[in-house]
Amino acid sequence: MVDYNGMDMQDKESVPDADAVLRRAREVLTIETDAVAALVDRLGDQFVQAVRLILACRGRVVVSGMGKSGHVGGKIAATLASTGTPAFFVHPGEASHGDLGMITGDDVCLVLSNSGESAELTAIVPLIKRRGARLVAMTGNPRSTMAREADVHLDVSVAREACPLNLAPTASTTAALAMGDALAIALLDVRGFGSEDFAFTHPGGALGRRLLVHVRDVMHAEDELPMVVREALLPEALLEMTRKRLGMTAVVDAQRHILGIFTDGDLRRVLEKAQDVRQICVADVMTPAPRTILADQLAVTAVEQMQQYNVNGLLVRNVEGQLVGALNMLDLLRAGVV
Repeated sequence: MVDYNGMDMQDKESVPDADAVLRRAREVLTIETDAVAALVDRLGDQFVQAVRLILACRGRVVVSGMGKSGHVGGKIAATLASTGTPAFFVHPGEASHGDLGMITGDDVCLVLSNSGESAELTAIVPLIKRRGARLVAMTGNPRSTMAREADVHLDVSVAREACPLNLAPTASTTAALAMGDALAIALLDVRGFGSEDFAFTHPGGALGRRLLVHVRDVMHAEDELPMVVREALLPEALLEMTRKRLGMTAVVDAQRHILGIFTDGDLRRVLEKAQDVRQICVADVMTPAPRTILADQLAVTAVEQMQQYNVNGLLVRNVEGQLVGALNMLDLLRAGVV
C-alpha cells in the first residue's frame, strides 16, 4: 500500500519523529555552546604568550592537524592570513614526505590535535623544534605529548562531544575553531589591522571593491569626456551628449573650469517650454555649480553623493576646479561598487 507521498505505509515506522529530531539538534547546539563558553574562563597567560610569540614571528604561522583537526586548522590558517597574520596549512602526513621543507626556523607552528597524541604530528614535532621554529599546541589534553613539547599550550578540552556516542569530533572541533578565531582576532586588534587592510586581502569581494576602487578607476576621461564651452549653442551640446553617451555634458570655460552641467533632465525642461533649441546658448539653460567629486576619492563616495542629492551622474574635478572626468551610476554598477 502506498500513501499520497509515494511511501510504503510499512516504511512509516522508519520516519523519525519530528520532536525527537529537534530535541537532538537542540542538544547538540547546547553542548557545543557550552564547550565554547567554557573557553572564556580558561583564557589566560598561555593565550597571551601565543599572541606575543606570533607577533614576534619573522616568518609565517604554519598550521597543521590531522583528520577533522586538519580541516579546522585549514580554516584557522585562512582566517589568520586574511586578517593580517601570514599563515598557511601543511598536512602532517605530507610533511613527513618532503613538505617539512616549507617550515623554517623563523616560523611559528600551530598544531591541532584533540588527543595531543596524533602519530603524524608527534612524528614531526621534534623535527620542527630542531629547525628552530616555535611551537604552539592546541589540544584537549594538557598532559599530552604535544602539550608538553610545545612552547605554548592552548587548552581546548571539552566535557563531552555532541555525538551521542561521544566519539565523532563535534564539540571539540567547534571549540578549536572558536579558539583559532579568538587568536586571529586578538592578533588583528593588536596589529591595528583596519578595514582598508582587510580590503587588500579581499580584493575580489564587495568590501574590497568599496574600499579599493577610486573615482579615477571608473570615470570617463580624455576623448570619452563630454564637455562644451559656455558659448556653445544647444545643438552642439546635444551632439556632444549623443557622442559620449553619458546623458550629460559639462559646460566649461577656456581653462576647463567647471561652470555647469547640462543633462537629459535639463533638455526635457527646455522642450516643455517649446523654445527653438537651435538658438539657445547652453549656458542659459545649464544647471550652474553642479555636484562634483575629486578623482582620488573612493567610488563609494560617489554613490553616496548621487543617492544623497538624487542625481545620476557627477563631474570629476581636480583641486583647481578643472574638469578631469565624468561618471554615472551605470559606471559604478559595472564596477561592482553599488
